[in-house]
Amino acid sequence: MAADLASTPAAASILRSATPAAWVEDAVAHWPELLVDHANCEKKAASTALALMFAYPEDEALALGLSRLAREELRHYEQVVRAMRALGVPFARQRPGRYAQELRLLLATCEPARKLDLLLSGALIEARSAERFVLLAPRLPAPLDALYAGLAVSEARHFELYVAFARACAPEGWQRRLAQLAAREAQLATAPDELLRFHSGPLRRVEAS
Repeated sequence: MAADLASTPAAASILRSATPAAWVEDAVAHWPELLVDHANCEKKAASTALALMFAYPEDEALALGLSRLAREELRHYEQVVRAMRALGVPFARQRPGRYAQELRLLLATCEPARKLDLLLSGALIEARSAERFVLLAPRLPAPLDALYAGLAVSEARHFELYVAFARACAPEGWQRRLAQLAAREAQLATAPDELLRFHSGPLRRVEAS
């Protein structure tokens, strides 16, 4: 599996830390709960792409690229729903995890820095998704194994699209800003967490007294 991880674009490119093995074990042990969060993540990914289209309507290339991406994310949502039905996993309300909320706290609030930060944060989230799909695909029951293997390829393509738009947005400064955001993303994806989510850290262990 280490070789698979090293060969993915996500691991080889913008992520600063690999997903901990403890998170993978938690995810495998609680995959129905994770699947519910995954469905929500696909909806959020489509919503993020649409929000960027409305925020920057003058950027035609961005709007067209993210229009295609949003449609694909909604198809992914439909695929996850079909898998949930096949596996008898019901929808349930979940408390949001800390990952996206904490990452958003770092984003600039004024332009043009905000546009760059939104693109880079999108790239990091998609890259983390791609990495985790690769790690989970061999460990989960059908039909999730094949579904996740396919999604890993799609998410890698999505993060590359976000990176390309970020590079076009700030040719001289995108790498420096990416390093700053990626450092925080790595902390959020690896530090012990209270809730198991697709982009969380591993569950916090309570030490026996």
